[in-house]
Amino acid sequence: MADPSPDQEVVPATEAADTEALVKLLETAVGGAYAMGVRPAMRDAHAKGHGCVKGYFAVAPDLPEPLRKGVFAELKTYTAWIRFSNGSGTPHDDSAGDGRGMAIKLTGVPGKKLLASEADAQTQDFVMINYPVFAVRDVANYLPLIQLTLQGKAIEFLEKHPHEGEITRAITSITIDQVLEQQYFSMSPYILGDQYIKFTARPIDCTTGATIVESTDAPPKKDPNYLREGMIKWLDRQDACFKFAVQPQTDPATQLIEDATSLWDEAKAPFIDVATLRIPIQKFDSEAQMTFCENLSYTPWHALPEQRPAGGINRMRRAVYDAISELRHRLNKAPRVEPTGNETFN
Repeated sequence: MADPSPDQEVVPATEAADTEALVKLLETAVGGAYAMGVRPAMRDAHAKGHGCVKGYFAVAPDLPEPLRKGVFAELKTYTAWIRFSNGSGTPHDDSAGDGRGMAIKLTGVPGKKLLASEADAQTQDFVMINYPVFAVRDVANYLPLIQLTLQGKAIEFLEKHPHEGEITRAITSITIDQVLEQQYFSMSPYILGDQYIKFTARPIDCTTGATIVESTDAPPKKDPNYLREGMIKWLDRQDACFKFAVQPQTDPATQLIEDATSLWDEAKAPFIDVATLRIPIQKFDSEAQMTFCENLSYTPWHALPEQRPAGGINRMRRAVYDAISELRHRLNKAPRVEPTGNETFN
């Protein structure tokens, strides 16, 4: 398989060094928090999980041939583990403004995967938040933002970079009622076969298929964990459903690969539904299942080559996600194991 338009992916000369510096910064932050008594050692982002729920990811029939690549190649239903989270690296009250994450891990996915250390893993991940673009363009900008953020001085970067400042303020001001009613986005680009894409998961009514727009039954905001409580209440009485869609690139001049803040105009590049995710009624908040959830690792690079992450932010993620996952599992004395989809909890 030939990669699509390789001239759109240009690796800056400083990217490797910037990525190495980021890894060291974040390892120091996670390790330092652990040394100060934070238990368990947490992710550097999306530290507060609301829960991991089991779902079923059904590939749509009769997809156009260009989309029948990777996990979409066959008419198949995958068992999935889906983690919902707050975006911050520090757990906080759910009423605080923050991006919210949805990470999908498909199980039973055959084929060699991109990560050499997990080439035989039978899983594939899709990592998203409820905002359509990433906060910074590239790794060269991400490094100083993280450096200043860890010093409590992020405003210094954001004042000098108004574009990134606008996006960051938008993401960190998001307040929501219910994670199961959010639309989630890949933010950064990927490939699907021989084309670049982005992807999204939008909430739908499981019966009618209509897109869900807003919450009508939110728990009281005085509960600092009301998003988990809202999930518990929802999944105690009804299923939750999402349409998973991909957005093929149509205009390389405006739909950029190396600029992760590039918003692809849906009027020019519409999303195409490729799968349905159903999360059935279930209990998910037992201690055993929450521990299982904490120990899972999600990364864009748990993927088949036909669905490779693209662009500098994703190249950086490959190193950062792997390093932080290895560190927190080592500190927590928990093995890094990919799930099978057959797990059960009391």
